[in-house]
Amino acid sequence: MKVGIIGVGLIGGSLALSAREHISDIEIYGSNRSETNLKKSLKMGLIDFALKKDDIKSMDIILLAVPVDIAMNQLVDLLDEVNDNALVIDFGSTKYPICQAVALHSKRGQFLSTHPIAGTEYSGPSAALPDLFFNKIQILCETEKTRPDLLEWAQDWFKKIGMNLREMDPVAHDQHIAYVSHLSHISSYMLGKTVMEKEKDQATIFDMAGSGFASTVRLAKSSPSMWIPIFKQNKENISETLTEYINNLNDFVFNGGKAIYLKIPGKTRKRIGPNLTFIADGIHYLPHKPIKNISQGLWDGILHMNSDHKFFKNLPTNVNMSGIYENIAPTISLRNFKQH
Repeated sequence: MKVGIIGVGLIGGSLALSAREHISDIEIYGSNRSETNLKKSLKMGLIDFALKKDDIKSMDIILLAVPVDIAMNQLVDLLDEVNDNALVIDFGSTKYPICQAVALHSKRGQFLSTHPIAGTEYSGPSAALPDLFFNKIQILCETEKTRPDLLEWAQDWFKKIGMNLREMDPVAHDQHIAYVSHLSHISSYMLGKTVMEKEKDQATIFDMAGSGFASTVRLAKSSPSMWIPIFKQNKENISETLTEYINNLNDFVFNGGKAIYLKIPGKTRKRIGPNLTFIADGIHYLPHKPIKNISQGLWDGILHMNSDHKFFKNLPTNVNMSGIYENIAPTISLRNFKQH
């Protein structure tokens, strides 16, 4: 079986390891925007060959593991090029836009839209893990539109690598994932931004940052080239979650933290209470009047960024959070939020 992986990074590389273990007589082809990472993928044995445009027609399975904006741009052309029995699977964090993009395609039955609830804050082929997907949820969207034989093959493979399958409507997926994933990343970025701007002495950060801070900013190390397109594609849902989140943070600030803290159930309060305190330093970067415009202020920053933004290039690269978050600074991409 010939498997093509477009985007051999954390997800794509981990898929390669899982495919090699559970699919017999496999040849793995791979592509990457970075020539350095492509060579690394070949050297590490994640893939056997570089995937070229002329190879697409001969692939049995194509795994699309690239940022969601790139996946959107490539999917239609991929379906145009694949043979009549190939399956294309995407693994992005937003589902409705990509499902809509191919809703009327003549080969819609050869596409399966998925989202594995798995990952780390690291990126690139070196971050690939053989057990990344074990005992993790794999969300499948619009399975009724995928050809039954191809769907059965994909479900069987996902189960073999230890994934727990769940079906979900793509609209509902994007709404829920905004709360449990996308909002978490924005919060982590904003905490990192606040600390980096308020604590100019990095030595102080290193000396005083404990496990609570480390666990809260872990996500801020995630690849901005992956997350900025996600924020843009799911803007409407994230804006809604931000508004609700910011209202709670405002309650925390204006009531001394007591009122909202007491409203949280005991067990939940123990888990999330400490993570709310960052707003005391961070809130002044956001517009106060009217309060409802705070989320718009956040989007002013997010929607005018890309991975080549000057702020990425100007940030220090030698930040090390107690040896855990090497090079975290370049990923605190919300540094260029407008101050009001």
